Amino acid sequence: MSEHTVSAYDEELTEMAGKVAEMGGLAERAFADAVSALVSQDLELAKRTISEDERLDTLHQEIEEKLIEMIVRRQPMGQDLREITAATRIANDLERVGDLAKNVAKRVIAIDSDLQSKKLAIGVEHMTELALSQLKQVLDAYTRKDAEAARRVQEADAEVDAIYTSLFRELLTYMMEDPRVITQCVHLLFCAKNIERIGDHATNIAENVFYMVTGDRLPEDRVKLDETTSAV
Repeated sequence: MSEHTVSAYDEELTEMAGKVAEMGGLAERAFADAVSALVSQDLELAKRTISEDERLDTLHQEIEEKLIEMIVRRQPMGQDLREITAATRIANDLERVGDLAKNVAKRVIAIDSDLQSKKLAIGVEHMTELALSQLKQVLDAYTRKDAEAARRVQEADAEVDAIYTSLFRELLTYMMEDPRVITQCVHLLFCAKNIERIGDHATNIAENVFYMVTGDRLPEDRVKLDETTSAV
């Protein structure tokens, strides 16, 4: 492969990583907006979040098409193949994060300004901050090709799981004490589950970043701390 061809290939890989990072930024903003709409009961923001998911889907499609083209033309091996494989999987995770954000926004519309106590949404908001922090950190790790930072993100997922379990129990208690809030709490439970899934997708991304950089797998014996079944 000539020096010019290698340089062009490196540029393609860099451009691809930039598009994945752009997709990550859109996914982060979508989820932050969805939960902000939930807490403030901002129906217009919720509707805007739903409509803007189309941009994420379009970018995801562009990335997939570019990656397939690169594989066909370049027939990559080793580190290059790992970068392309990781980008494909990370883009898939980010597309799912966008879908989860849209799901939360739809719950805002379903509640329709009838959230009687914003206290019920505080736990959801705090959980979102942690999950989005995870997502931001792992996207930074991807950009910097930082395997150790990716490992830390995987380890931090237990905290999000623990908060989800705690929030589940709290909302369950509210519903038992006051049947009038059952509908709201059910919507919030679905929102909390969507947020917990962000942590899972951030962990997936961390595993792919680690593999991309090192060629090794992170341990798969991470214990999920979702104890909501026992809470019921």
